[in-house]
Amino acid sequence: MGRLKKLRNLIDILKDKASLIKATLSITKCHASVNVAVLHATTHNPSPPSEKHLAAVLNFGNGSRLTACACIEVLMDRLHDTQSASVALKCLLTIHNVINRSSFILKDQLSFYPCCGGKNFLNLSNFRDSSDVETWELSNWVRWYAGLLEQSLMVSRVLGYYFCSCDSYIVDNKDKEQKVFSLLNSELLKEINVLVDFTERICEAPDSLHVNSLVFEVMRIVSEDFMLVQSEIFVRVVELGNRMESMIYGTESTQFFNVLKRLEDCKERLNREDNDGFWDLIRQTKKKVLMVKEKREEMRLVVVTMGHRRVS
Repeated sequence: MGRLKKLRNLIDILKDKASLIKATLSITKCHASVNVAVLHATTHNPSPPSEKHLAAVLNFGNGSRLTACACIEVLMDRLHDTQSASVALKCLLTIHNVINRSSFILKDQLSFYPCCGGKNFLNLSNFRDSSDVETWELSNWVRWYAGLLEQSLMVSRVLGYYFCSCDSYIVDNKDKEQKVFSLLNSELLKEINVLVDFTERICEAPDSLHVNSLVFEVMRIVSEDFMLVQSEIFVRVVELGNRMESMIYGTESTQFFNVLKRLEDCKERLNREDNDGFWDLIRQTKKKVLMVKEKREEMRLVVVTMGHRRVS
């Protein structure tokens, strides 16, 4: 078993070198540099891509739109052509860094790849690397991570900005709050719902015995995203909680209660005790919604009873 693994590692190294040689022989210099940068960031070595190699890929977002388009195309081709779980996971990690750290022009190309990025556009729901037990388990992480990144882009489309991007830090919190204040109840519920969808997706992370440094890096960056998601949920729950008494439609309060319950259930699955202020808000708001619902039901019964008396 050990010999087979060593042989497979050797073959992977040779594959990486052959791919780099082929990339350097590309006709156009621009295309060659893009290929080389992506290959360096997504080798078969089961360790996270270095900051140097990630920066080289992200740098293509500082050039022309054509270069940015070529970068995303090469990265996606690398992701979809590989049968290696390590390569696929490193491609996804690079994509995650594009979402979080790259310029808008590079993110823009990713969001609309190939022509309209939508649900399952990464198309890795059937990915399997059956080389050995470790790669088989690593394949679970590939499928989960791809789904999470797809959900992240869906959240950003609904919110109207990249919530986990470094660009979002530039936007003043007061501007974000003003945007939230101006939304209708239905729009706020839609945003909270998609943010909770993202949180639930995090909860579905594989329970694997074989966790390498690549998986640890994935979980590190996902944990950072979750902290930002908590911030986005917090401001919306506060605003919608303040509107509870003035909600006209009972269905809205029901939807709000259900989404808060889903979120509270996530706490147990996430096994997190940090940010007590956030979870306290969810618990207290859920109680408030329930009280308002009960109060409205009592008022409805009073109205019905009075109506019967008038008829009598």
